[in-house]
Amino acid sequence: MTNYHMQKSEREIIEKTVLEEILERGRYAVIALCRENDPYVVTLSYGYDPIKRSLYFHTARKGLKLEYLKANPSVCATVIEDGGYIMGECAHAYRSVVVRGNMEVVKALQEKKYGMEVMLGHLEINPEVVRKRSLPDDRAYARAAILRLDILEITGKAGR
Repeated sequence: MTNYHMQKSEREIIEKTVLEEILERGRYAVIALCRENDPYVVTLSYGYDPIKRSLYFHTARKGLKLEYLKANPSVCATVIEDGGYIMGECAHAYRSVVVRGNMEVVKALQEKKYGMEVMLGHLEINPEVVRKRSLPDDRAYARAAILRLDILEITGKAGR
């Protein structure tokens, strides 16, 4: 991949703590996948794991995402912290990150459980409610796929 410099370098976020803060505060990532020169974009909620430097997702066990990932695990994703449009200035307040990495379907039950805990901890105020309702036992993990995006590169940008 050719590296380009940001046109407005004053908007570039380079501090690792700020990049991670955006991932920690975000709830949805837009994932770009490609197979045989055919792009596909999907929005998914996620959980961020700063220790593994990964994003975890859950999805159906069958579908287009999984077909694309089987053909090409290299993905690009973006997370946007939207501060809103600024009326009368034709400007937008935001911070965003672009993440590049490899995404794979998690196979091992222990990591599926771990990934789901990362997501619940990231997204839910009270994870126990969802855990009791949706994950009563290990069989629940067979009904969904857990995906892990291992971050290889991250860049950030901020606007007004």
